[in-house]
Amino acid sequence: MLKVYNDLTNQKEEFVPLQANKVNMYVCGMTVYDLCHLGHARVMVVFDVVYRYLKHRGYDVTYIRNITDIDDKIINRANENGEHFSELTERFIQAMHEDSEALEVLPPDGEPKATDHISEILEMIKILIEKEHAYVAANGDVYYSVASFDGYGKLSGKSIEDLQAGARVNPGEEKRDPLDFALWKTAKEGEPAWDSPWGNGRPGWHIECSAMSTKQLGDTFDIHGGGADLTFPHHENEIAQSEGATGHPFVKYWMHNGFVRINDEKMSKSLGNFFTVREILNRYRAEEIRYFILTSQYRSPLHYDDEHLDNARAALTRFYKALRDLPDAEPMDNGDYQQRFEEAMDDDFNTPVALAVLFDLVRDINTLRNTDSNAAAGAAALLRKLAQILGFLQSDPEEFLRGQAADDGLSDDKINELVQQRVEAKQNKDWAMADKIRDDLKEQGIIVEDGPEGSSWRRG
Repeated sequence: MLKVYNDLTNQKEEFVPLQANKVNMYVCGMTVYDLCHLGHARVMVVFDVVYRYLKHRGYDVTYIRNITDIDDKIINRANENGEHFSELTERFIQAMHEDSEALEVLPPDGEPKATDHISEILEMIKILIEKEHAYVAANGDVYYSVASFDGYGKLSGKSIEDLQAGARVNPGEEKRDPLDFALWKTAKEGEPAWDSPWGNGRPGWHIECSAMSTKQLGDTFDIHGGGADLTFPHHENEIAQSEGATGHPFVKYWMHNGFVRINDEKMSKSLGNFFTVREILNRYRAEEIRYFILTSQYRSPLHYDDEHLDNARAALTRFYKALRDLPDAEPMDNGDYQQRFEEAMDDDFNTPVALAVLFDLVRDINTLRNTDSNAAAGAAALLRKLAQILGFLQSDPEEFLRGQAADDGLSDDKINELVQQRVEAKQNKDWAMADKIRDDLKEQGIIVEDGPEGSSWRRG
């Protein structure tokens, strides 16, 4: 029985989709004005694993992850660069796809862009005005009236009274209430704009996701996900807009992944303590980053530092060493490993426990190597099968263990030449030379390992 922690009810619940064996899932994607950072990577990897596991459990999954390609940050960055906003967004959409592919994130079934859904946005705003959930201000801006929606705060647990205590109206805004938020913004000089019944303008951020998600998945769907920082106000506002417009419950299960933390602080661009995916990829392989992300349960904080990434590298090295030199075989389970793995994942996608099960399987493979090579190969195939659900361990073991040479490091050909020289030195009983070659390689981060099948090497 799959259980999911539902942020709407603050408890784990049995997962029962609205339609038997069919799951509709929407995840808030990137606002494409800059390169993806580790927080974005966590969102992509976490919900990629949810997607993969739901499919493994036999569900027909439709996964939608939107792209926000118009908002204040995009407009400001494009103006700073002196380029059209669409040139900026297309460049960073491409960069996002490159990072996503590097992290072995499966492409979603749909990736709608806000600018392609202006008609749906306008239609939803019209309905909200008709139902008196929204109003047109004197300057042409359209605001959602928070007080008109009885359920406001049900996701975040915030009360309107508490919110009002610290709310204020910013200069230039013509809200009736400080809590009200913009659905449509009147165009300013030099800004991109679209025609509307209220004059030229552009959509507010929150209405974009309500329009895109209901267009793609209907008035009510199963899972809505995103980072914890979106719970309020973004997702709270999505509920108010969507339920106010349709009159139906918006989402059955709300899922939010935890923050990435650096030096006990939340990672954020405003604090200047963030790392882009590409910066981390300069020092660690994508599979190591993905593994590191999965070592924390998705709702828990993810603490970034080199030690944790080094641990991820060491863990993957152990996994790939277990797979090395074993032939292809059908998956074989002699220890209830798949059952234990699925029990962990059924418990709100508990990847740390699932990884622990895989470590137990690795220990079994290493034991079987010396007693039953066929069983070892079957267990190794099972390891690959289960790891694929988490999106890793699909590379060739030798390629992973040899890794990528640094720009100023030894090439694979040169290492192979030195290892062969060491083999010849050992055959000639020149133990001093053999030890020297091994030690010289070790100083350059190359580990030589001797085994029954001969000598092999990997980058340490």
